[in-house]
Amino acid sequence: MTDPYIDGPGPEPERTEGTRTEGTTALPGAPKGYDRLPTGPMDVTPTTSGPDADGRAPMQWAHDEPVPVDDARLAPWALVAAIVALATSMFVGWGLPVAVIAVIAAIMSLRRPIENRGVATWALVLGICATLFSTGWLLWAATQFESMG
Repeated sequence: MTDPYIDGPGPEPERTEGTRTEGTTALPGAPKGYDRLPTGPMDVTPTTSGPDADGRAPMQWAHDEPVPVDDARLAPWALVAAIVALATSMFVGWGLPVAVIAVIAAIMSLRRPIENRGVATWALVLGICATLFSTGWLLWAATQFESMG
């Protein structure tokens, strides 16, 4: 009986599973017979998209279709509408419809996870201020019409 610690390693066994094809080079630093790393890419054969052997069409997966990306932002538009409504409501009360639209758009944008919450919050605050100012102007104008008539 031989002891590998005393006598040293024995002869290397014959390797048969990793034979190289003609015209390829050996992998540097690898034992003889291997031509790619064990974690190297595998050869992939393309599949056809025609019907199966049974005559059925291949199954379509959900990830094969492109997913529509929702990149439309509502908060900046709500902020612009709120600023326009606030500027209008400083002089006349006819900015009320734009202010209401700004408030609704700001609330909608606060409920969407992709929106900028800071912009949506500013749009909501300015829209509420514009609504209050426009309502005040319209109430004052209504009292002036009663005194005229």
